[in-house]
Amino acid sequence: MASGDFLLKINARYNLFTKAEKKVADYVLQDPKRVLFLSITDLAEACEVGDTSVFRFCKTMQLQGYQEFKMLLSLSISEDEDSSRIASMLSGRITQEDTLEDVAKKVLQTNINALNETYSLLDFQELSLTIDYMIGAKQIYFFGVGSSLLTAMDAVDKFVRITPKVHNYADAHLQAMAASILSPEDLAFVISYSGATKDTIQVAQQAKKAGARVVCITRFAKSPLTAYSDVVVLCGTNEGPLQGGSTSARISQMLLIDLIYMEYFKRTYDESSANKQKTSGSVLKKLY
Repeated sequence: MASGDFLLKINARYNLFTKAEKKVADYVLQDPKRVLFLSITDLAEACEVGDTSVFRFCKTMQLQGYQEFKMLLSLSISEDEDSSRIASMLSGRITQEDTLEDVAKKVLQTNINALNETYSLLDFQELSLTIDYMIGAKQIYFFGVGSSLLTAMDAVDKFVRITPKVHNYADAHLQAMAASILSPEDLAFVISYSGATKDTIQVAQQAKKAGARVVCITRFAKSPLTAYSDVVVLCGTNEGPLQGGSTSARISQMLLIDLIYMEYFKRTYDESSANKQKTSGSVLKKLY
């Protein structure tokens, strides 16, 4: 495991933790070197939680126990690394005191982290099921509002080159109406960073009520949107107060769209290749 990867994975899975587990995660991310020399009871006392909360934290991280946790933690820390610098690097938080050079480095690191975190959260079984649903669907509608609408539009822009069954509406009212008349043969692909946007949740509700399958891309595993989703695909990135609307969320979403597109193309190669030739040829005369 490359240096820092395990700490990135903790950061990426942060929203999957319970309240007590988040206390453990916060302590580990703040001072990982110190944690290496703590017993499970010492760490629990430092975090003001019980031993079982530390053990559950390890289980949420998909580890066998505390010793495996310490082993992976030690591998991600070199002897001369400053723990506070690690935490700052991981968060990428921009402050009022940062210089332009600091901002540039943190924006770059935030976007790199978004990709790494998204990769660490990949559930290949869920992704494979998503492709199965897409291939079997009669029609596929990509839904989203705000910046997530841009991701939905980008997804249609990619997929319309290889299949005619993808659609998107920019207007929230049209999205709700379209979702309400989907059939059990259709697929609603709902994109929302927060998973708590009213318009997006309404679309998922309407699609589910109509009998369609629902796939969502979201940051949070536990959100109102996921309650209406058959498949949940998680993207990674955490934005600070000065980073709202940054591209990191869209970058992580587009990584997933690219991955889904490539796997769909691979599984439907003959049809997708033929359609790609047709759609590419249709606009050749429009190019100089």
